[in-house]
Amino acid sequence: MTVEAAIVLGVLMTVVSLIAAGFMAMGAHLRCVDAAREAARLVARGDDDRAPEAVDKIAPSGANLHVVTEGDQITVEVSYAPVGLLPDLAITGAAYAVAEPEAAE
Repeated sequence: MTVEAAIVLGVLMTVVSLIAAGFMAMGAHLRCVDAAREAARLVARGDDDRAPEAVDKIAPSGANLHVVTEGDQITVEVSYAPVGLLPDLAITGAAYAVAEPEAAE
């Protein structure tokens, strides 16, 4: 194997690894958005206690849930810090909902 082929092989493996990490990050982002949407829906219905359970089931393992309620407006953010090739990347998903009338009281 020539030196050029070894360099190209190393670069190719690096590029493939970064592309795979990017796809994994995109998947984690979609899972965070789905979890935030479901948690916002549950909080809007008045099922605040079930929101963390939904996030645990939907979001990547180790994700954090943050809920802000201002009047009847609910904002939910699910954040995740992946490990591996992209350790400094913070992945978040957010959702907004308006509390249902019976839940707002």
